[in-house]
Amino acid sequence: MGSYLNPGNDGFRAIRNSDYVDKSGLIAYMNSTIEKSPDRLTSFSRPRRFGKSFAAKMLCAYYDKSCDSRQLFEDLEIAACATFEKYLNQYDVIYLDITWFISTAHDIGNVVNDLQNSVVRELKETFPDIARDEETSLPRVMSAIALRTGKKFIVIIDEWDALFREAKYDDALQKEYVRLLRGLFKSGPVTDMTIAAAYMTGILPIKKYGTESALTDFQEYTVTNPDILAPYVGFTEPEVKSLCDENNIDFDKMKQWYDGYSFENLSSVYNPNSVMSAIKRKNFRSYWTSSETYTSLKGYITQNLDGLRDAVIQMLGGGCVNIDISTFQNDVISFHSKDDVLTLLVHLGYVAYDGEKKEGYIPNLEVADAFRTAVKETDWKAVNQALARSDDLLRATIRKDSDAVAVALENIHSAETSVLQYNDENSLSCALTIAYYTARNYYMMIREFPAGKGFADIAFIPRPNSDKPAMIIELKYDKDADSAINQIKRNRYSGALKDYAGKILLVGINYDKTGKGKNAKKHTCVIEEA
Repeated sequence: MGSYLNPGNDGFRAIRNSDYVDKSGLIAYMNSTIEKSPDRLTSFSRPRRFGKSFAAKMLCAYYDKSCDSRQLFEDLEIAACATFEKYLNQYDVIYLDITWFISTAHDIGNVVNDLQNSVVRELKETFPDIARDEETSLPRVMSAIALRTGKKFIVIIDEWDALFREAKYDDALQKEYVRLLRGLFKSGPVTDMTIAAAYMTGILPIKKYGTESALTDFQEYTVTNPDILAPYVGFTEPEVKSLCDENNIDFDKMKQWYDGYSFENLSSVYNPNSVMSAIKRKNFRSYWTSSETYTSLKGYITQNLDGLRDAVIQMLGGGCVNIDISTFQNDVISFHSKDDVLTLLVHLGYVAYDGEKKEGYIPNLEVADAFRTAVKETDWKAVNQALARSDDLLRATIRKDSDAVAVALENIHSAETSVLQYNDENSLSCALTIAYYTARNYYMMIREFPAGKGFADIAFIPRPNSDKPAMIIELKYDKDADSAINQIKRNRYSGALKDYAGKILLVGINYDKTGKGKNAKKHTCVIEEA
């Protein structure tokens, strides 16, 4: 047992000693790839704190021939798989945590050289009669051992993309690293003879150079296209419900805070780290983000790229934005359009992505908090003003103070300076949902809420255990607030809430851009109880 060669099962044993959600089905997938070209090389990227290292340690424990891991797996899903016995603890495993090499390096420029020397040293200690003393190339030493012993390796790389994030401007180091990976995994007789299977995990997809992938032989699964590995991106809804039942935790709040990611045939995926932290601490808050995260997010959303700010504001207001993910170069510096930045935010977990609609959106309260904090450090004055006064606006609405609501909306919209300028009902809707930003703590906010004979522009449906009234908001542009109220009544929007026993407020808001005199560029509001 070593640090890099056959690291044992202590890591996974520690995971099993706490609350554990069974993700061992990933092993069954990996078993199906062993010795099968080109399937045996797997790259699976997803956001940080989504269980990447847990999965890597699980795979090490299962395949590592230096230990006996049967007890760790016999009560898990994989034990029922036909290949469970065949591959359990049958391989020499090479385990590389790239963040470890970076954090312990005296000079990050020597990381690739240090990595090879460290692993080669362990291989020579274990196979002294095979590996020549003068040989320093990791691929060559591994192939020599495989040729002599007739046994192939399984290679597991955690945070494989860390160099592209930590040494993002060191092009020479990145190319040196890619050459090492190509030496290990490039399709050919030597690799076929050496590698039984490989699993790489990280945040970013495999780096592109122009339109070409740096590692063309990998079967790649990403957060934008996880395919059959979607259940292993994060926690599924049944898994979270089970955890909440076992620990007497409010599932609705858990969903509100940490759900929101979805894929084809898998509508709800949760942030695993945050779910487990909320269960442990019995408290719902942002566990995933940090002050460093806010600074990083601010740096991305304030890129000087046309349309990026408007897209962020649209998402901040609860809307969706179209994202073309095809031009992203899979690094953190090559931004040529707003789509490149938004695609990076998808891979980082700040933006959820609907692959069918090709749209991105802010997934949950935890991430919304990160955006709100990041925006506070920008010069988007109108947005910050709206966010700061959001609670006041909600209170004024609930007490049916229509004049105060109109004044509040006036205060956050200045045609000369605001980034919340609006020229139609859709942009007015975006601005309004930002103005009511903190309301999502108490409500489910639904834009174009299906109601009665038509669609209400925005509906605020109280969350379970909330004492707030429901609100149906109809927006008008260059008309009047009374006509908005009349439309709500005429279309019987409140009928869609017929099973709701609490109070329902009907809110009509109009923005008069073309009016003259005192009504020019003014908001008017009418609030009635249904």
